[in-house]
Amino acid sequence: MREIEITKKEEGQRLDKMLQKYLNKAGKSFLYKMLRKKNIKLNGKKAAGNEKLKAGDCIALYLAEETIEKFREEVKVQEQKIPLDVLYEDENVLLINKPYGILSQKAGREDLSINEQIAPYALERGLMSAEDLNRIKPSVCNRLDRNTTGILIAGISLEGLQTMSELLKKREIDKYYFCIVKGEIKKKEKVSGYLIKDEKHNKVTVSRQKKEKGAYIETWYEPISCKNGFTFLKVKLVTGKTHQIRAHLAGQEHPLAGDFKYGDEKINRKLRSEFGIRGQLLHCGEVRFPENMERCVSLQGRKIQAPLPEKFERVRSELMGDAVWEAGI
Repeated sequence: MREIEITKKEEGQRLDKMLQKYLNKAGKSFLYKMLRKKNIKLNGKKAAGNEKLKAGDCIALYLAEETIEKFREEVKVQEQKIPLDVLYEDENVLLINKPYGILSQKAGREDLSINEQIAPYALERGLMSAEDLNRIKPSVCNRLDRNTTGILIAGISLEGLQTMSELLKKREIDKYYFCIVKGEIKKKEKVSGYLIKDEKHNKVTVSRQKKEKGAYIETWYEPISCKNGFTFLKVKLVTGKTHQIRAHLAGQEHPLAGDFKYGDEKINRKLRSEFGIRGQLLHCGEVRFPENMERCVSLQGRKIQAPLPEKFERVRSELMGDAVWEAGI
């Protein structure tokens, strides 16, 4: 017999979901059979599998050790290959400043991404134990394009994963991006439209008119400074769709500097030759959490910021002739 004590990190998870992670090579039919036969009990009693677990609950596996090991594969944690720039951490959540050129999550088997670096970081910092990793899979909760920099939100407990995912889905976390765009924008504005995605070419178009397959989008932006035919812009995503900022601003005739998919070819050639820029200058520099949070309350009302990358700031300063930008984020 083996006992598993539920910790705060797993609290709120269904019993059957927990068992699927712990006995990760067992089929659902086997697990439900063991529950029916009372070979798996919760707090000494027969369980159905749909019970919500609480910290301190005890799951008893009345199974031979050989059977447990047969249906259980230890989670292997990769060696950390990318040092994480962590802006905030607690027992539930990490906020990570993603660098340029790195994926948020893997697109292919051999890809290197931030997502695989969370577990080794949390282990090293003592935020998770090796046993925790057999019950919880830490993960990023939002995504940034490969060449977009800035704040990624990751959950390292069930509370963190569920709360951040729910807040993002309900758009209760305000995310602010900073970019350099072509043209001089003099006033703040909120624009809307319909985004149509071309899966084959991984590109989107934006229409002002409602389209059958178009997803409604809304983007708010405010100029911080504008000089020499460029604007340093603060953007808030009201909705959050693929390439929304890049395509929406391009549709407003203000494409992002360095954006080779939606941008201005002449400006991009200049940026590549003079500064080595090979991707859009777009940075998620600030997130704000709601004032009233029932869970993950240590983030309640917080504003987390990530400074502009050094190369971004250099381009901004030289293109627009401004002094180093210190305020505003």
